[in-house]
Amino acid sequence: MLHEFLSTRREAILARTRAKVAARPSPRATADELEGIPLFLDQLIEILKSAPLAEGEIQKGAARHGALLLHRGFTVAQVVHDYGGVCQAVTELADESNAQISADEFRVFNRCLDDAIAEAVSEYTRQREQSITAEGRERIGELAHELRNAVGAAMVAFEVLRMGKVGLDGSTASVLTRSLQRLATLINTSLTEVRLESGTQVRERVSVRELLEQIAVGSSMEASARGLTFEMAPCDGVVRAMVDRQLVAAAIANLLQNAFKFTRPGSRVVLRASATEQRGLIEVEDQCGGLPPGKAEDLFRPFEQRGVDRSGLGLGLSISRKSVEANGGQLRVRDVPGTGCVFTIEFPRAP
Repeated sequence: MLHEFLSTRREAILARTRAKVAARPSPRATADELEGIPLFLDQLIEILKSAPLAEGEIQKGAARHGALLLHRGFTVAQVVHDYGGVCQAVTELADESNAQISADEFRVFNRCLDDAIAEAVSEYTRQREQSITAEGRERIGELAHELRNAVGAAMVAFEVLRMGKVGLDGSTASVLTRSLQRLATLINTSLTEVRLESGTQVRERVSVRELLEQIAVGSSMEASARGLTFEMAPCDGVVRAMVDRQLVAAAIANLLQNAFKFTRPGSRVVLRASATEQRGLIEVEDQCGGLPPGKAEDLFRPFEQRGVDRSGLGLGLSISRKSVEANGGQLRVRDVPGTGCVFTIEFPRAP
């Protein structure tokens, strides 16, 4: 009987399935996924023990697995690949050991896998769509709240200035400037996220120095408004990158705005670029005082915010990393304890 073969060779099947899942190039296996593989096999054993198979039991069990994998953070590709890994392992071991399994049993086995994959993917997709819809409503609400706050502050400041009660070089004018900058940041971040989700990219040959010089103009004004010093180090004009100009520019601008937001008053932010024969580097160095131990990667999580300034949606660094990776690059951060952080964009040079 097939279920007896699966029961007696359970550990061997699990070991081979884990090896197959771990060896695949994409999607990359995770520790949680490898630990969850026994669930798939145990479900199949129980189903095959049923005689006759209860109508709908396969679908119900697979649906629970699809929902479980979603909540554990797996992708839909992992759902399909894991069931497929079990199938391959069972087939190979049965062939190697010359197990006496009838054609009818293999047909039942394959039907179980087929139904399980279909139902797991369907339930995963259904719950994922519900989750995306709920997250979308929440994010729209947060964006609207942030926009309302920025517009409200700008309107109050403008009205005070219009009435001539204060000068144009005072604190009220600074409030107006910061509010307008905040509006621009929110809109740019939202547009970048839309382009990333839609997969809309226009790659072109870009001069890194010209790109940084364009960004530096607006950044200098923002740094001055915040009482900070902004420096752009000299950059080699021959360095080129084949990237989507708008996405990469938005990523760099996000890093600079983040640096201005958290750098201590009176200190400085530095923008620099360098290159090797194959790769280019763009760095944004701030003087925020450094990070708590082990917290560097947490900065790139969506909705993660640090410091006492909680304005914004906490999506800037997460979107910046996605923008860079969409262009074949990498974004990482290095903590300089007691001083600040250095954010580095690494990208392949254009030939």
